[in-house]
Amino acid sequence: MRVEDIYIRGTSVRLPSVVTVADAVASGACPPRVASSTGLVSVAYSPGESAAEMGAAAARTALDRAGSGGGDVDLLLHADTYHQGQDLWPVASYIQRETLGNTCQAVEIRQMSNGGLAALDLATAYLTAGHGRGDALLTTADRFCEPGIDRWRTDPGTPYADGASALVLSRRGGFARLVSLATYADPELEPLHRGDEPFGPAPFSQRIPVDFEEAKRAFIGRVGMSYAITRAHNGQQTVLKEALADAGLELADAEWVVLPHFGRRRLQSIFYQPFGIDPERTTWDFSRTVGHLGAGDQFAGLDHLLVSGKARPGDRCVLVSVGAGYSWGCAVLEILHRPDWAAGHPAP
Repeated sequence: MRVEDIYIRGTSVRLPSVVTVADAVASGACPPRVASSTGLVSVAYSPGESAAEMGAAAARTALDRAGSGGGDVDLLLHADTYHQGQDLWPVASYIQRETLGNTCQAVEIRQMSNGGLAALDLATAYLTAGHGRGDALLTTADRFCEPGIDRWRTDPGTPYADGASALVLSRRGGFARLVSLATYADPELEPLHRGDEPFGPAPFSQRIPVDFEEAKRAFIGRVGMSYAITRAHNGQQTVLKEALADAGLELADAEWVVLPHFGRRRLQSIFYQPFGIDPERTTWDFSRTVGHLGAGDQFAGLDHLLVSGKARPGDRCVLVSVGAGYSWGCAVLEILHRPDWAAGHPAP
């Protein structure tokens, strides 16, 4: 979908603390093979701050940077993948109360690691349709902790990180222009993260901590590795081709490609090699110090490019995501200028 007159006014990231991979290996928390295959040097973690609290903190910063308040925001979408700090509780309403204090629609999105771009797609459609004449606040947050999640072993190719990100989308102008968007889903791959476990009456009633490797082995044992790989690649290729075509851009011409915060081996097999992406054009130098933020990798990567000064006026940025379920997303942005709030940080 080609997008007209939709802009990004502000971004932010909340990463409370970090644990180094070397320390995690030394303590026995992280298997040495995971450290070796992923290439990560550290992972963000929260000693006590809930996902909801991190999401609210990221939202406040993004709103301040955007110069936006409750009177400007017509929609709030919060994307997450895991427990937000309370049970049977609308986390989006909490973030709305803590940051906006208005009466706009506030909705939680549970589209796993594709949640950030799913929110971007829905908010763009909402604003474009004329439901709001101002801004949309998009937030993501997760805290991956025991006993439900083992950040090093639940999904060994992707160490999980605690943190939040936020983005203010607007019809009022901004530092970047949203050029195109594409999303795609293939539910035939849904069992990849479910496996053969029966449905349970409560969280973690079947298996704790969550073990995605076991689920993947069960699914691939039935359908074969080539079936899963081919469908997954086709889904990613579909959104990339659509978003790039609508933007009139070739992937090789984009200055930056913001990929999910996967480990190095997984990035090589899913993105670098199949699509000819040079890691130097990605945010790998940042993501290998953070880990996988669930739905928030793309917003966090964009924020990093701005704050670091790497993204310059005229640069085209391609945001790429994939989430269990399975679904994929891709967005193309053009940087119009370096925002004042990023200019305080030295450019390289």
